[in-house]
Amino acid sequence: MATVGDIGELALVERLGAQVGAARLSRAARPGFHLRIGIGDDAAAWHGDAGIWVATTDTMVEDVHFTRGKTPWRDVGWKAMAANVSDVAAMGGAPVSALVTLGLPRGLDVAAVDDLYAGMIAACIRYGALIVGGDVVSAGEVFVTVAMTGVCGAEPLRRSAARPGDAIAVSGPLGASAGGLHLLQAGRSGANGAEEALVRAHRRPEPQIEAGQRILHSGIRCGMDVSDGLLLDLRRLTKASGVGAKIEAARVPVAPGVEMLPEPLSFALGGGEDYQLLFAGPPQVVEQALESIGAGAVIGEATPDEPGVVRVMDAEGREMEVASAGWEHLR
Repeated sequence: MATVGDIGELALVERLGAQVGAARLSRAARPGFHLRIGIGDDAAAWHGDAGIWVATTDTMVEDVHFTRGKTPWRDVGWKAMAANVSDVAAMGGAPVSALVTLGLPRGLDVAAVDDLYAGMIAACIRYGALIVGGDVVSAGEVFVTVAMTGVCGAEPLRRSAARPGDAIAVSGPLGASAGGLHLLQAGRSGANGAEEALVRAHRRPEPQIEAGQRILHSGIRCGMDVSDGLLLDLRRLTKASGVGAKIEAARVPVAPGVEMLPEPLSFALGGGEDYQLLFAGPPQVVEQALESIGAGAVIGEATPDEPGVVRVMDAEGREMEVASAGWEHLR
C-alpha cells in the first residue's frame, strides 16, 4: 500500500482534488455562491459583493519550516503571514482578513507567543490585513496556520491560462531567500551588507502585492508565486496549463549577493520562498506588464511539449542538465 511519502505532496493534492470533484459538493452550496477557482491554485476564488474574493491557507511547523532557538519568533510570525499574503498577491489581489490557529506545547514561554504574534501583526500592518480570530490548541511542536481572505478587482490570475508561444516572466530577482538560508546554515548571519540582505530576504520575505495587481490589470491571466523554487513552480504552472516550457538560464535574474555563493544559478532555479511572481502571456502583454511594475524579466516561453516538462537552455541553446530542485512536502 502506498504511503503519502511514496507519492509526495503534488500527487496527494491532485488525488484529494479529484476526490472532492467527484463528490460534486457544489450541489450543496448556497444559492448564489459561484466558485471561480477551486483546489489546485494559489487560492480559491468566488464572486462577492466587493468583487472576486480569494481565500488561501498556509502552515508553518517547527523543525520543518523553522528551528526553535535559531529563528526569532517575530520572524516566524512574519513569514507565516507573508506566505498567505503572497498567495493572495499571486492571484492579483489584496489581503483583507486572517484567521490564525496556533499549536503550542504546554512548556512554551508566553513571551515567545507574544513575539510570534508581534511578527504577524507587523506583517498585517505592512500589507493592510486584519487578524479577525482563530484558535489555540495544544501540540507536541509549535505550528502556525493562517487562513486568509483577499479581494481582486478583476478575474484573478490562475495557473491554468498559459498557451504555447506565451512569454514566461518573473517579477524580480530570485535566490535571495535560499542564499540567506545557506548563510545561516553556514554560521554566517550577516558579516557585510550583501550577506545581511540575503539573511533578511530569508527571514522577512516581501510578497509582491502591488506587482500582482499591476500584472493583472496589464491583461495577464496566468500567474502564481515562486514559493517552492522557480523550476518546481514552473512545472506546476505548465502542467496546470497543459503546456511545456523552455527557459534561458542567462535570462533568469539572480538576486544581488547570490553571485558570491557556490553555483549561484542553482539558488535562483531551486531556491524557495522568494515570493516573486511567475507569469505568462502573449509577449507584448508580458512586456507591458514588466514595464508597469518596473522590474523583472522575460526568462523563456511556453511550448507545446508534454505538460509540465521544463527545459533549461544554456547560452549556446543547448539543454542543460539541472538537478531536481525545489521544496515539496512529504518527499
